[in-house]
Amino acid sequence: MPNRVVTILVFLMLGLSIYMCGENKSSNTPLKISVIPKGTSHAFWQSIHAGAAKAGKELGVEVLWVGPEREDDRQQQIMLVDNQVINQVDAIVLAPSDAIALRRPVKNAVRQGVPVVIIDSGLEDSEDVYTSFVATDNLKGGEIAADELAKMLDGKGRVIMVRLLEGHASTGKREKGFLAALKKYPGIEVASDEQYGGATKATAQTASENLLLRFKDADGNFTVDGIFCVNESTTYGMLQALRRYRLAGKVKFIGFDAAESLLEAMKKDEIHGLVVQNPFTMGFLGVKTAVEHLQGRDVEKRIDTGVLFVTKNEIDKPEMHELLFPDIEKWLQ
Repeated sequence: MPNRVVTILVFLMLGLSIYMCGENKSSNTPLKISVIPKGTSHAFWQSIHAGAAKAGKELGVEVLWVGPEREDDRQQQIMLVDNQVINQVDAIVLAPSDAIALRRPVKNAVRQGVPVVIIDSGLEDSEDVYTSFVATDNLKGGEIAADELAKMLDGKGRVIMVRLLEGHASTGKREKGFLAALKKYPGIEVASDEQYGGATKATAQTASENLLLRFKDADGNFTVDGIFCVNESTTYGMLQALRRYRLAGKVKFIGFDAAESLLEAMKKDEIHGLVVQNPFTMGFLGVKTAVEHLQGRDVEKRIDTGVLFVTKNEIDKPEMHELLFPDIEKWLQ
């Protein structure tokens, strides 16, 4: 009799456990999707945040926006990924600040049953781990910058390039694409391509000022004809450096990303072109892809969010307005 009682109790407990699990799965609790950017201070990330928020509202899921302030704070980003796994979110949308350092926390998240969608910047040797990669074709973006700058210089002159940070896969591809494409133009000399701007606009401005000083001759003349900067902060830092030395508009200057301050500078002919991504769409599709995966739907392994070149003439075109001036406040209220 005691054994029979024990058996009945075991079956009752098992049945209750199955019932409770079924109740949790069928509840109306919304999915929780954590979006973890490289940083939070630049306009680029605010636009990604707005796109993610729009997806959350349209799809009925809770979007948690958590990220380090500075794009070079790898350790904080690693900690944030680990914490979101501990908090049992349903999925993570991550823009890795380092292509190698973030592999371990991403693999751990997936092992713990939390799928990860990568946005903006890739992870090395991890395609079998993450769910999807939603990003710009950054190699193409760098190639576009090279071709447009070469066109502005009529295929001859000296140019410099300012990098962002070591370990950033997205900007690293832009740099690689730019330098590779310039090899098609034998009349163009790359005078400098080793300077890093650092994680903030302030560090980028200091680095740019020091770089510009290297290319002044004995008479104070600037000996470079063209400049390319690989992201929003390096473009802004270089812009301020050029203004300080009264060189703004005198040197052909191409930047990356469409912050309002950069668009205003382009209207003044201080910047001659911007390679533009679509961060709002990137944030939206990152969350949407994560939700579709959780719903058991097939998702594409690689989703290209597009890249194009914009000059002063395109800024005010109606078809460009949503791309260049997304309604961020509407979605971040």
